[in-house]
Amino acid sequence: MPSSHIEHLSSLVGTANCLVEEESTRPFATDYRGVFHGKALAVVRPADTAEVSRVLAYCHAHDIPVVPQGGNTSLLGGSVPDAKGESIVLSLSRMNRIRSVDPVNDTMVAEAGVTLHQARMAAEEVRKLFPLRIGSEGSCQIGGNISTNAGGTNVLRYGNMRDLVLGIEAVLPDGSIWHGLRALRKDNTGYDLKQLFIGAEGTLGIVTAAVLKLMPQPRAVCTAFLAFDTPEIALGFFSELRKCVGQDVTAYELISQAALDLVLSHLPDARPPLSTRAGWYVLVEMGAGRSQEELESDFYDVVQVGLEDGRIRDAAVAATQTHANDFWRIREEISDAQTRTGGSVRCDISVPLSKIPEFITQASAGVLDVEPKTRMVIYGHVGDGNVHFNPLRPADEPAADYLSRAGQSITHIVDEIAMAMNGSISAEHGVGVAKRDELLAVKSRVELEMAWRIKRALDPKNLLNPGKFLPQLDAMKEATHD
Repeated sequence: MPSSHIEHLSSLVGTANCLVEEESTRPFATDYRGVFHGKALAVVRPADTAEVSRVLAYCHAHDIPVVPQGGNTSLLGGSVPDAKGESIVLSLSRMNRIRSVDPVNDTMVAEAGVTLHQARMAAEEVRKLFPLRIGSEGSCQIGGNISTNAGGTNVLRYGNMRDLVLGIEAVLPDGSIWHGLRALRKDNTGYDLKQLFIGAEGTLGIVTAAVLKLMPQPRAVCTAFLAFDTPEIALGFFSELRKCVGQDVTAYELISQAALDLVLSHLPDARPPLSTRAGWYVLVEMGAGRSQEELESDFYDVVQVGLEDGRIRDAAVAATQTHANDFWRIREEISDAQTRTGGSVRCDISVPLSKIPEFITQASAGVLDVEPKTRMVIYGHVGDGNVHFNPLRPADEPAADYLSRAGQSITHIVDEIAMAMNGSISAEHGVGVAKRDELLAVKSRVELEMAWRIKRALDPKNLLNPGKFLPQLDAMKEATHD
């Protein structure tokens, strides 16, 4: 990049916020797992929407590609520049203000760089709940949550990020600002433009702030760990539980024995949640507006029947919030335990709820048939059909060797089975660069051409997050069908 560009960008955001030295830019050019690596010409850190606008206007005028980045917790390379070294990284981390909270309207206006944890705490201060919950909440940011349509453990009751956003402020590729921060639940005055930016992974515009929905805090919460022999039995119990307590079930997380063992091996101070070893476990949480006694009584009644007839092998109900936090720590550490171990093939799929046991059976058999020593780390949000099916390298094989030898074939096996069940190859992790070309096999020509028409309309120069999210049209024409 000519020095004049660096000088101008520095003048827009301040020299200290235009990073150019490789030592300073490297953390922004590598994902947190160390899987995706790239190179940034500069890392630009604007302080407000006006600065974002000026930076994008300048980059648009000079054909400089821009890679937007939040907390850089993406698993699929969506927030990392490529190796060409032609892009700047636009970090939103300095835009971290809660602009307002309206407890009467149950809304909050948060800037893109606000962390999920910060947003949840701001809601708690006015005795409200912002229900998005994912393991990386201390580092992931609201802008990234919106751009990837984040899901997490509470989707069952509250929905994805798409369901939690009322309005958006965004900067378009040419620097234009769309002031769409409307805190309305009913507005039929035209296209719902905010939905274009939710889940678009920064390819259409830069989300700089959003109006988020808040919910009432539950009066009562009940958290438990249950043991089952099979996913079929666990799913059957879920159906029965929903019949008894209805929408009070906020999370129903399935965990394989291999996943539990992996976490415990990385958390020396953690204890197994149950004394019984079983093939599968479920972390279930319920929240209600009624009394704690009523909620627990209803739950105990259902669990007792399951224990008596043998469907539930063992059960533990959290007696304190600390106990509940210990349960959740085990669940939330599964992803990082895989990262520390290395050699995990991350398959994030969704299938209809009724197909989950069949999917797990078929996909496990398919993987073990070609890689019999693989550890089957399987977990996920079974209540909404999202399974994180992550085969892990054998303990005696280096991660790089396993991934290079088996990663692609395993991904193909798993994705093929999910698609055969009318599922999705990416339930909540997005597309990024890792899943981009796989869309050629699972999307129709019409669907991808529609997406490209939207992209060209808003970003005709293809400067925002280029090479991410959408496969190339020439490859699409050869690989897809009408």
